[in-house]
Amino acid sequence: MTTMTDILTIDLVSVGATAATKEDAIMQAGQLLVQNGVVSPSYVEGMLAREQTMSTFLGNGVSIPHGTYDHLGDIERTGISVVQFPNGVSWGEDEDEIAYLVVGIAAKADEHITILSNLAEVVEDEAAVERLISTTDAQIIVDALSRQPELE
Repeated sequence: MTTMTDILTIDLVSVGATAATKEDAIMQAGQLLVQNGVVSPSYVEGMLAREQTMSTFLGNGVSIPHGTYDHLGDIERTGISVVQFPNGVSWGEDEDEIAYLVVGIAAKADEHITILSNLAEVVEDEAAVERLISTTDAQIIVDALSRQPELE
């Protein structure tokens, strides 16, 4: 069973990155997944293909590139990478679509849902996004996206 601490580790986070294009940014997020044994290199092709058919820009400076259904077999285990681009990367034709956090997702099942839930909360909170965009400490990003939901 995959746990939250397996899905997003400090090795899967890169801070202070730069990219000239969204394709470059997607490749960087995908490469972190490859380097950490989450996916095979062909999964990154699926991430790029997904972006051609549908933008993965969520808003508020965050994008969540992920592979196509055809590339599910390229996933070794569920994992999420985060690449921080302090200067931003243009993500669409709209000049407001600038990604500062690119969250690469590779999911075999539903283990990543808590991280996506946390990410959705962070995206709604502009101050939280700003903290993640400006930090130089990858652990802050891991902690913000990996926290367990509170029991009610």
